[in-house]
Amino acid sequence: MPMKSPTVRHRRLGRELRRLREEAELSTAEAALRLGWSLSKVHRVEGGRIMVSETDLVHACDLFGADSYTKGGLIQLARDANRRGWWTAYSDVFTGGYVALEDDATAIRTWQIAVIPGLLQSEGYAREVIRARHPDIEENELNRRVSARMVRKINVVGPKALALHALIDEAAIRRPVGSAQIMDQQLDYLLQNANQSHITVQILPLGAGAHPGMEGPFSVLSFDPQDPDVGYVESPAGEVYVEADHQVRDLILLFERLAGACLSPEESAALIAAVRSET
Repeated sequence: MPMKSPTVRHRRLGRELRRLREEAELSTAEAALRLGWSLSKVHRVEGGRIMVSETDLVHACDLFGADSYTKGGLIQLARDANRRGWWTAYSDVFTGGYVALEDDATAIRTWQIAVIPGLLQSEGYAREVIRARHPDIEENELNRRVSARMVRKINVVGPKALALHALIDEAAIRRPVGSAQIMDQQLDYLLQNANQSHITVQILPLGAGAHPGMEGPFSVLSFDPQDPDVGYVESPAGEVYVEADHQVRDLILLFERLAGACLSPEESAALIAAVRSET
């Protein structure tokens, strides 16, 4: 089944198959012909964008001359990649592949302009954000979407907590979302999380004026050292996954420039507390 985005394990598997093919001195066209695949399938498998069956994987390993140790490792990797994650229970909510990438990430850098980042949203705030995005949503569906968003935060608050560095425009902490009580709870929750050792929160003050992040929000996800970073940009028109090395580097540089324009974590916490006292 085609995927809307590559998962970490599928990307790793694709890279290994490409390495083996190149070591066997076979072009993609030659590999496609001898495997009975289309050229498109070779490119999509090597790019980690479609699942590969175990039978196809064994045939590819044999064609490329992989030893038994390598073949066994790739078969196990494929089985792990095809295993259903917790998010599949919410496949109607998480329609892209971002959450699968997020689940494997060891660190996330994110920049948000209009709202508090999803991983740092309180339940009440998340409910209001979802309701604003889907004004005709039924209560049962709203509850389901809120539940999915709360479960998603396990990677931040759970035993394998990832490192989260969030840059947030000051407008997001000042914009009333829901009642005053909901905003108070959200700002308290943001402060509580900002005190965690694995979470860094920085606010870009309104006084910063024009800044390099005005074109929109984005995230950069990092994984184990053998897996390259992935950039992610979301808009009302859909999701874009940034995988080219130079483009990911550009996003990281943009993030670093934004972080330099933000208040320090300590100054940011003081500003959040000040905004909280105003409500």
